[in-house]
Amino acid sequence: MKKSIYIVLLLILSCSNNPEQFKQHITGYWEIEEVILKDGTKKQYTVNETIDYIKINNDSVGFRKKLKPNFGGTYQTSKNQEQFIFKIENDSLNLYYSTPFAKWKETILKASNDKLQVINQNKDLYLYKRYTPITLD
Repeated sequence: MKKSIYIVLLLILSCSNNPEQFKQHITGYWEIEEVILKDGTKKQYTVNETIDYIKINNDSVGFRKKLKPNFGGTYQTSKNQEQFIFKIENDSLNLYYSTPFAKWKETILKASNDKLQVINQNKDLYLYKRYTPITLD
């Protein structure tokens, strides 16, 4: 009996962290909340001057772009963006970035409607929340 309970629990947990399911939640505007460095040091972000717009396409490619929100729901941005290729490998969703200056990998640990967790190759953990535009009535 105990063994069957553990098997059911394992199936439930593994289904909830299916990297294939993460893809549907990644596209959008994300605001960084906290970074936890490899050594355990935490940095909290209470106010962000920029946010990330991440777009994931169906053809295994996407991009990330930095935006500066304005009051009224508009954004300022440059034409610069970081292109990536995404792959599901070893039950993980990995993003492979390549720019003229560097190449690196990030792994999506969790992606839902309102939360995004990303770990980079330095083992620094980035915690994001879905960005809500600031509007003045």
